[in-house]
Amino acid sequence: MTVSPKGAILQRDGKRYAVVTRVPAGIVTPDDLEKVAGIARKYRVPMIKITSGQRFALTGIEKKDVAAVFRELGPLAQPESAPCVKFVHACLGTEMCRYGVQDAIALARGLEEKFHNQDFPAKVKFGVSGCQRCCGESQIRDLGITGTNTGWSVFFGGNAGRRPRIADLMADNLTTAEAMDCATRLLDYYRRNAKANERTARFMERIGRETLKSELLSLLPYIPVETVR
Repeated sequence: MTVSPKGAILQRDGKRYAVVTRVPAGIVTPDDLEKVAGIARKYRVPMIKITSGQRFALTGIEKKDVAAVFRELGPLAQPESAPCVKFVHACLGTEMCRYGVQDAIALARGLEEKFHNQDFPAKVKFGVSGCQRCCGESQIRDLGITGTNTGWSVFFGGNAGRRPRIADLMADNLTTAEAMDCATRLLDYYRRNAKANERTARFMERIGRETLKSELLSLLPYIPVETVR
C-alpha cells in the first residue's frame, strides 16, 4: 500500500501529489505569489490551480519533492494530519466592493486565526460574505456568516458536493463579537456530538434543528428562539 506524504493529496495517476496552500480570506501578497511561482518552477510543477476555496493547488508534484515543497512554502502550507478547517472563503466585504456592508475580510481572518489549528470530526469549510449577495457562498458552507445592514447572520450545516444542503439560519443581527462567539459554540457542540467523519450537513440532518435549538441556543442569550427556522 502506498503511503501518502503527510498533508499531500495523491493524484489520479497514483504516483504524483498535490499540495494546497493556506490563503486566509483569499488574500495574498506579491511575495506570496513570487514564492509559489518560484517553487513551481524549481520543482517543475505542471499546473497551479486556484481552488473554489480561494487556495492554490500545486498539482503533479513528484513524491520525492513533496517534503521540500512544504518546507519552502513555509506558512503558506501546513500539512494536515486530521480533519480540520480546510479554508475560510471570503468576499471583498467593505474593502473594495460597493455593495459590502460588513467587513468580511477582517472577520474571515479572525475565524482563520481562531480555528485553523483545531481538529473536528470531519473537514469544515467556512464562508464569509459582506452582504446578502453572498459571494462568500455562506449558505452552502459548514459555517457561514453573512453581513446585513444591521449586523451578521450566522448559518450552520451547509454543504455543496454530491448531497447539497442549504445551511440553517441560526442567528440574525449579531455584532462581530457575537458572531464569533456563536461560531465557537456551534463548532464546539458539533465537535462534542458528531460522529467520526460526519460533516455538519449530515450532522444536522441526524440531530434535527429542534435538538440543536433546545440544547445549544439556550446558552446564547442574544439569539431569539424564533430565528431558528
